[in-house]
Amino acid sequence: MAAATPIFTALAANRRIGGVVALLALLLAAGLAAAHRVELSGHAITGMTNHVVWGLPHVCALFLIVAASGALNVASLASVFGRVECKGLAPLSALLALALLVGGLSVLVLDLGRPDRLLVAMVHQNPTSIFAWNIGLYVGFLGLGVVYLGLLIERRLNRFAAPVGLAAFLWRLVLTSGTGLIFGLLIARPPFHGAMMAPLFIAMSLAQGGAVFLLVAHLLSWLGAAQPAPETERWLGRLLGAFVAIQIYCVLLLHVTHLYAARDLAMERFLLRDGGLYPLLFWGGLVLLAGALLPLLSRRARPLAGAALTVAGGLVQLYALLIGGQAVPLDLLPGRVVRSEFGDGVPASYLPSLPEAALGLGGVALALLLVLLGCRVLRLVPEASR
Repeated sequence: MAAATPIFTALAANRRIGGVVALLALLLAAGLAAAHRVELSGHAITGMTNHVVWGLPHVCALFLIVAASGALNVASLASVFGRVECKGLAPLSALLALALLVGGLSVLVLDLGRPDRLLVAMVHQNPTSIFAWNIGLYVGFLGLGVVYLGLLIERRLNRFAAPVGLAAFLWRLVLTSGTGLIFGLLIARPPFHGAMMAPLFIAMSLAQGGAVFLLVAHLLSWLGAAQPAPETERWLGRLLGAFVAIQIYCVLLLHVTHLYAARDLAMERFLLRDGGLYPLLFWGGLVLLAGALLPLLSRRARPLAGAALTVAGGLVQLYALLIGGQAVPLDLLPGRVVRSEFGDGVPASYLPSLPEAALGLGGVALALLLVLLGCRVLRLVPEASR
């Protein structure tokens, strides 16, 4: 029997949508105001220092960028792997991937300072820099994603969606690997340095992107869109549970490889036991992630709770990885004790400021606003089947 062809429609306006848009617009305005204040006053008003140069906005930006790659899971399942039950959710999957990447890159550009000089970095490329490589990967993903979304929307061109979807699937694997290697190639930061950062970020993208998709799909259904079929939702939940397990395995493997090297034992003791807040966040993130497996793998439980736990655990773990990796005292002269008035040889302190939190939430708000705008303007929401 032939699979039913989904019929798509635009999301109808209602009071709930108006309230959500107003809240998101307020958060976006706060984020822009925070970026403007940091631009005028400098990063001295944030909690960042010359030791911790990537703070809470970078955590939010990385989460959005990583989740953007994984948000394309459902579209890839439909176009590349032939899962017909995911076909009705594929356009939303592509739109969400684009929106999350735009939100994450917006936070990244505003947090680094001097966003007006971004054009210089794009025009004058440095082929030896992993940052330059990622600019091309991000721009390429946006262009490929727009084409892919157009093919999914236009029924007459659906036959071309499969090859473009395969290209997007392969591209996002390279993109996520490049994002992980931004840290993995930092020789001066031992907690990050290593090839394991690439597969770890791929695993994080699969888990976090899948979780964000389930949450956004439920948000849209609350706003008036058709709810995903229960059997499809349960199947996606079980798949998400497998991705979370892979993510946990990659995290543990990263630390095991560091523990194997005697020179990294002090660093691992700091991250896993003696670092105060960071071990609590690390183990708390793993517990939240592991706890997400229970509802996800259960046939009776709804995967929404598991998706929420996965997102919370992923954010906590990413904070512990990024901030904790910078707080580790650097071994400037192996075999010698280094102390100075600049804090060399001691753990770096960091306390996020209000402008940093506002900027990070502003990126999230921008991504969700783009999703709602796309669903209102374009026919992306499944209406019925025939």
